[in-house]
Amino acid sequence: MSGRLVVVGGDAAGMSAASQARRMDRDLEIVAFERSGYGSYSACGEPYYVAGIVDSIERLVARTPERFAHMGIDLRTRHEVEAIDLDRRLVRVADLEGGSRFEMPWDQLMVSTGAHPLRPASIAGIDLPGVLALRTLEDAVTLRAMTEHEAERVVVVGAGYIGLEMAEALAGRGAHVTIVTLGPHVLEKTLDPEMGRIVDDAVREAGVELLTDTTVDRIVGDVKATGVAAGDALVPADLVFLGLGTAPDVALAEAAGIPLGVTGAIAVDDRQRTRVEGVWSAGDCAETVHRVNGQAVNIHLGTIANKTGRIAGTNIGGGDARFPGVLGTAIVKVFDLEVACTGLNTAQSAASGFDPVVGIAKGRAGASYWPDAAGMVVSVIADRVTGRVLGGQVVGGEGTGKRIDALATAIWKEATLDDLAWADLAYAPPFTGVWDLINIASRNAADP
Repeated sequence: MSGRLVVVGGDAAGMSAASQARRMDRDLEIVAFERSGYGSYSACGEPYYVAGIVDSIERLVARTPERFAHMGIDLRTRHEVEAIDLDRRLVRVADLEGGSRFEMPWDQLMVSTGAHPLRPASIAGIDLPGVLALRTLEDAVTLRAMTEHEAERVVVVGAGYIGLEMAEALAGRGAHVTIVTLGPHVLEKTLDPEMGRIVDDAVREAGVELLTDTTVDRIVGDVKATGVAAGDALVPADLVFLGLGTAPDVALAEAAGIPLGVTGAIAVDDRQRTRVEGVWSAGDCAETVHRVNGQAVNIHLGTIANKTGRIAGTNIGGGDARFPGVLGTAIVKVFDLEVACTGLNTAQSAASGFDPVVGIAKGRAGASYWPDAAGMVVSVIADRVTGRVLGGQVVGGEGTGKRIDALATAIWKEATLDDLAWADLAYAPPFTGVWDLINIASRNAADP
């Protein structure tokens, strides 16, 4: 196939695609443009850099432009693609440091523009200095500098994954942290209420003030943000962190005429092809399919970005690979808890047309007599009619969260409650009882 591949966006999906395309086709010319100062980095590690757990920002960089150059991939950081011309098959690029603009033709185009943090214009003061979000490594550097010098009081708006990770990071730096969320509990979009309330309690026990069912009316300040008006309260702040979630960054694609799907992300097939010949997309800006309900989804996880990028790269390079879909399996550390989920939660199951039944098991990650075994709660969600497992959630102490992988594997293979209730799971007193909580939760769901 060869010719020239232009990659728009040089992080996980884009550079996975570029690297795999290089493996498949040694003669393909590959040029990648990344508007930030870093390409191919771990965005998931950013909160831990802010916290000081990761000592150098460079440790979050997977591959430098120099390393990509050795692979025959031309990665140009601080270059922003401003427009895509589908008719002329070229991109218009701005060199953000040199100040020049130029056009580059392409034979194949990979759109991997990722996602951007939500900054709702409906919240007055959202653009004040001191109101920050986290996307690039430069954002992480700015946040860490602020926590080291001026952020004694922080308000985190939103209680999703990044909001909770940043709350822990900032509290660990000595700041007084308040989380404000519109939801009735943290991680409302993924966890069922009973599991979410366990995490709520852990957040408050860690010394973080948590305001649930609370609307942020405005961000207060003149020269910079000085507080957040939320409900009846005015919460003072030296720093306001926006953890309201992310949206696919599709403005460039949409302006070019690349079709979007029902989720608002770029529509692709299972080979990561868009509806425009020679144009591919993967990662946070692209749709994929949920394996449980078959619906189009747009889920922003590094695992999905890397996998879909690899699929795109295989096909760009002349191979034939197909992406099998996602479950949205995720895990997050929230102070002393590990919180994990996979598949559909109860509300999502009902909305997808299933009749959900839930089994919950509470216990410890070890035999009842094992000293200091971590507490743990496992939830299994299934269809009442067929017994098919639809989702699972795990909340517990150190070493418990990766149990979610057993549930994810079961859901991936369309296992039933009976399959999980009798699954031959490992036993030894330091790790579990003779009946693992996955077995028990599945049995409880089957016989509620």
